[in-house]
Amino acid sequence: MADESRYRDAGVDLEKANTLVSRIRPLVQTTFHANVITDIGGFGGLYSVDCTQMKSPVLVSSTDGVGTKLKVAVWAEKHDTVGIDLVAMCVNDIVVQGARPLFFLDYLAMGSIRLDLVEAIIRGIVAGCKEANCSLIGGETAEMPGFYGENEYDMAGFAVGIVDNPDIIDGSTIRVGHQIIGLASSGLHANGYSLVRRIVFDELGLRPDSYVAECGRTAAEELLEPTRIYVDPVLRIIRQFQVAGMAHITGGGFPDNVSRILPKQCQAVIDRSAWEMPPVFRFLQEAGKVSRDEMYRVFNCGIGYVMVVAALDVDDILGRLAAMGYKAHHIGEITARDPEAPPVRLL
Repeated sequence: MADESRYRDAGVDLEKANTLVSRIRPLVQTTFHANVITDIGGFGGLYSVDCTQMKSPVLVSSTDGVGTKLKVAVWAEKHDTVGIDLVAMCVNDIVVQGARPLFFLDYLAMGSIRLDLVEAIIRGIVAGCKEANCSLIGGETAEMPGFYGENEYDMAGFAVGIVDNPDIIDGSTIRVGHQIIGLASSGLHANGYSLVRRIVFDELGLRPDSYVAECGRTAAEELLEPTRIYVDPVLRIIRQFQVAGMAHITGGGFPDNVSRILPKQCQAVIDRSAWEMPPVFRFLQEAGKVSRDEMYRVFNCGIGYVMVVAALDVDDILGRLAAMGYKAHHIGEITARDPEAPPVRLL
């Protein structure tokens, strides 16, 4: 008992950590599929995989974080949506390769465990897992006094999915003449927030409840809009159509993300007039005096996910996405690339 008391005095409360597990267990269990064969609190999460319908099953993994969007959550004292961002950043990356998410794990680190704060974060993670139809089978909450300041925290997520080897989508079948469909983003998603904070906090001096007329809501509401999870519509589309390549538009925008899936002989030509840049991006561009080219290198600018498909399928895919409630646009095409030309050209 004396040792535990000394440990608590040093900033680590083991009883509080145990209380946290008890509080979040019912939440986490709501994400469990029948494949989950262990409860939380064990040394490892167990997940049984049925591969009988696959010729050559391949596991696909991704890890990511939310970056300095967490600073906005602390600024606004609102932590129940960044967990959705965390799940989205991971599962959107694995569905790019045609994988169906199976399970998710999270890591939280903070100076002192605040039960209400952690529970709010976990509620967001649970909501994201449900939307992505994957199970939250484990996690770690690290109490690290002296390392993180008051109310500061960081988190990382880990997603694992599965795809049959013949069904892997990696861009290798992209050809000249293929067309590019862009799925609308929900807003900033989770990239570019160091620049966002510089403009909104430092230069404009806005408060969380400051009304941003250009966006029609408060600064906190706009900046904490969760990242869209594309798993459900993408899995439906790839079951019905041949999709040659896909990209999750995150940091680096179109140039850095679309280029990752293109064969060397192909160039993606994207017409920026094919969709309207959402108000939050126009607001940041004007208020921060950010050049048009830099906007498209830092932010998604309204398109969070792209698919490269056959020209004959464009209208049908757009119609299917609209029927599912997802806004999408025909934003470009694949052309032959000159050796000295960039892989992505923005019009």
